[in-house]
Amino acid sequence: MWLLSLFNGITTLVMAMQIHFFYNSVFGKETSKPTKKYWIAAFLPITFLYLMLDLPDLFSSLMALGIVFLVAQGYDVPQKLKIMFAILYAVLLTLVNFILVYMLLPSMSSNPSHAEGMTERILLSTILLIGCMVMFAIIQVIRLVVKRRRFPLEARFSLPFLSVPVISIYLVNTFTAYSEKNVHYFLSVFGFIVLNILVVYMLDTVIARFQLTLQNDRLQSQMDYQDANYEKTVHSFKEIKRIIHDTNKHLLVVAEYIERERSEEALQHIRETLNGIDHAYLRVNTGNLVIDALVTNALNVGRANGIQINTELTLREPELAIERYDLSVVLGNMLDNAIEASKDVRQAEDRWISIRIRSSETALFIHVQNRTEREVTDLNTRKRRAEDHGFGLTNIQRICDKYGGHMMIKAESRVFDNMVMLPFK
Repeated sequence: MWLLSLFNGITTLVMAMQIHFFYNSVFGKETSKPTKKYWIAAFLPITFLYLMLDLPDLFSSLMALGIVFLVAQGYDVPQKLKIMFAILYAVLLTLVNFILVYMLLPSMSSNPSHAEGMTERILLSTILLIGCMVMFAIIQVIRLVVKRRRFPLEARFSLPFLSVPVISIYLVNTFTAYSEKNVHYFLSVFGFIVLNILVVYMLDTVIARFQLTLQNDRLQSQMDYQDANYEKTVHSFKEIKRIIHDTNKHLLVVAEYIERERSEEALQHIRETLNGIDHAYLRVNTGNLVIDALVTNALNVGRANGIQINTELTLREPELAIERYDLSVVLGNMLDNAIEASKDVRQAEDRWISIRIRSSETALFIHVQNRTEREVTDLNTRKRRAEDHGFGLTNIQRICDKYGGHMMIKAESRVFDNMVMLPFK
């Protein structure tokens, strides 16, 4: 009896650790609730009691599913997801145990030297413990698939970790089939379980460090981009200051002409001054600093590169209920993408960009269209060192998600169409 209790106790601890890893993989650690530790604490005695009791098949299955679902309550995700992944774990563990029962139980029971001193309940508990070992490998695969979907973990990191549970399964099965069931057998199986838990922990640490490095790189890229936008704003202010400085001198000249009653020359100088201002600085005056600076910079860059840019800017109010940093990220990336694509167009007459920005009482609408050199079949960056680029649309989508807005992209007939709607808070 004590041996059965020992096996079931170890199995309970392993399953608690395993379910914890499983839910962290599919839900993410960030969704954990502070009460998760209490749900795991409740899981331990209930699971141990479940393993010790001999229950009817139907009730046993329902209770097992309920126990797995119990731990899911420690995560802040919708109930339908908790039910779905609790069923997935229960099904996977059941399938593994069924396979092991048909593979191992007949061979162990038919050999008296192997089955000596072991009741059927202990044999089943041993198989369940081995099944937990197999589940570590399955969960490892699930973890790698989920993590790779979030960020690209290289195979050279994932494959060595995955090989550990596979080798452990083979060795434990070998020990179970050919070795004597004594304290050394128990310690060997327990050692392999500890080894797999440590491997999972190490994999978590590697992935966390990799994720942190990737996030830091992207944050640095975004900060550099934001610095560039600030430089554009500063340039706009410098241009305005220069125009004001020159205008003061022109006004002195005009005043001198008027005092000498040379009105025709005064008018001619005024026309030349206004014409010079128009050519020196393409003015955008919606009243919103971010929009004025970025669109003005786009007009200047477009003029320098032979790109025809048409604007339609209508703001209901100059001040928008959107943070300037967020608006700068969205509009700056949209305009930069359009300008970069237009520069690649070989035919000068095909280089054009349409910028339409308007606001209502509840939202801001930004619509940027541009011509492309070829049909756009994917949204991956074509810049050199692609690993350092391609975050533009991702950053726009991130801001849209923050405000509960939407981004729509269409690409047809060599025209790239990017539309963004940002509701006001």
